[in-house]
Amino acid sequence: MTWAIEIERIAGILEGGATIEPGPNVVRGSNWQGKSSFIEALKTALGASTELTEGADSGSVHLETPTGEYDVTLARENGAVTRHGQPYLTDEYDVIRAELFACLDERNAVRRAVRAGENLEDVLLRPLDFQNIDSQIESLQREREQIESELTNAREAKKRLPTVQEKVTRLRNEIEDLQAKRDAIDSESGDDDSAEPARRQLSQARTEQNQARNRIERLEQSIERTEQRLSERRDALDALEIPEYDDVEDRLAEAREALTQVERDAEVLQSVYSATEMVLSENRLDLLTDVERDIDGDTVACWTCGSETTRADLADRLDALGSELTALRARKESCRDTVEELETQREEISQARRRKADLEEEIADLEATLADRRQRLDAARDRLEQAQADVQRLSDRVDETVAELSDVESEIKYREAELEDTADELDHLETRAARVDALEADLESVRDDLADLRTRKDRVKREARDAFDTAMGDILSRFDTGFETARLTPDFDIVVARDGQEASLDALSEGELELIGFVAALAGRRSFDIGDTVPLLLVDGLGGLDDGNLHTLIEYLRQGTEYLVFTAYPEYTAFDGREIDPTRWTVANENQASAD
Repeated sequence: MTWAIEIERIAGILEGGATIEPGPNVVRGSNWQGKSSFIEALKTALGASTELTEGADSGSVHLETPTGEYDVTLARENGAVTRHGQPYLTDEYDVIRAELFACLDERNAVRRAVRAGENLEDVLLRPLDFQNIDSQIESLQREREQIESELTNAREAKKRLPTVQEKVTRLRNEIEDLQAKRDAIDSESGDDDSAEPARRQLSQARTEQNQARNRIERLEQSIERTEQRLSERRDALDALEIPEYDDVEDRLAEAREALTQVERDAEVLQSVYSATEMVLSENRLDLLTDVERDIDGDTVACWTCGSETTRADLADRLDALGSELTALRARKESCRDTVEELETQREEISQARRRKADLEEEIADLEATLADRRQRLDAARDRLEQAQADVQRLSDRVDETVAELSDVESEIKYREAELEDTADELDHLETRAARVDALEADLESVRDDLADLRTRKDRVKREARDAFDTAMGDILSRFDTGFETARLTPDFDIVVARDGQEASLDALSEGELELIGFVAALAGRRSFDIGDTVPLLLVDGLGGLDDGNLHTLIEYLRQGTEYLVFTAYPEYTAFDGREIDPTRWTVANENQASAD
């Protein structure tokens, strides 16, 4: 279960290597000894980094895991670093999940967004952009239609099986009876060899006559079915109406632009409202302007225009801002509804056009098939006329006994040919009918996949928020933080509560922000199941935590991954697990290496 890595000229490590065991693996060392560079080398092996040693033209990583070996080479070409070889992860969706939720170093986008106090929706849901959900839905819809068509045919075959099986049994019995009748006629007629050639010719002519009649019957039935299907498709094409919505694309672009503008205005107004509300609720107007306190109320100078006003006037203005913010939110929902309605109209037009193209293509195929079958029917009728003439001519040449025997033999051959065709049809029907259960299972699976994809984003958002709440509860039960709780709003903003009131993220310590950053990253990790793809969790940049809190965090993180690799300074006390010694590596000098 050991992972082994060999490194050459990656980040600040010129040459080095290590083994990673299940559980915690700590890289303990001082600055510029290669701790963060080791994390970067592992990211390179995963396919999530291309950091080449400064000044080097090439570098490489060789990774051995229980499931295989992976080699990655980096080369500086035309001023940029390019990757060659086979990393651990090749799918773009897996790579972005690993970057966000498995590589939790200081550069991690989730931790960085939390430190900056940014909204987390884009960063936590970024992997969805690489899943091509709309394309997958379209592909599954085509697959579903194909399976439904095959299933309809299979069910129809299953219904026809008893009738065809009965026909096979009847034909076999008829052949046996005809063979017995032929033997009886042979016994009565004796050995008259002179009539044998005429008998054979007449039998052959009657067989061809019967086969021609049977073929004509089948072709006429097939033509009738084809004409009916062609009529249905033409009626469907005539009845098809393509919705006419004026300038859908232009209106959709305008609606999206309007939605973006309203969202921007709401964000600006929310910022002003939140800042003013905090100043008033915290009673800290003196941070912004001069305050003259009086029995009748505080008089303040407006910090934007300098005019005098009162705290009550500011509160009234804040209420007015709140009303404007509520109105903007209502406009945002209205704009969003308009965008969704226009997108629906555009999809209706697209579906109608695809349906029209499909009908036109099917009509063309049916017309070609109909023309071909009519041509074959004419040929079959010509063949029947010829066979009838031959039968009439040959019948005059044989006596009643020969004619009777010829009739029997002809009927036997006809029945044998019919039996062969029917037996083939039976085999074909049995093969198709046997697929009913498998096709029903495939159809159910495709439908489930479609339903899962259509609700994927909403489900992931809900799971991410639930996972954030769960992880935050676990963290708060382990750490003595200066805030009571933190949660993700439906819009994916972080809200922190302190002393029963909402507090600013700016008021949190560096360590508290780091804890929230890890909580957010772990929420994304659980929502996107990256642990099933990458059993590795990389952690770096924990200098903001003291010894006790770092040990507590590591103990918590080790429970959620098979392999945990993290960095620590020598002054931290010992950790349970494997310790990786960076002093054995050859690293770049202090000016070249990354700060660890």
